[in-house]
Amino acid sequence: MLPIVVLLLAIAVVLVIALLAGATAAKLARMDGATYPTAFSRAGTTVAAVITLTVAVVTVGISLVRS
Repeated sequence: MLPIVVLLLAIAVVLVIALLAGATAAKLARMDGATYPTAFSRAGTTVAAVITLTVAVVTVGISLVRS
């Protein structure tokens, strides 16, 4: 039970960080004069990049621990 709880908490933390980064990217894009669709596009790209980077780091970490 405990590993599942830790996994769910880790996923929640990553999602919160990704959403905060996306919101920041959207706000900075709007301050730069971008339209709302462009700002949302930058936010989505940022969220996807954060999640992808997290998955890559976790994969490398797991492979290092198992070897």
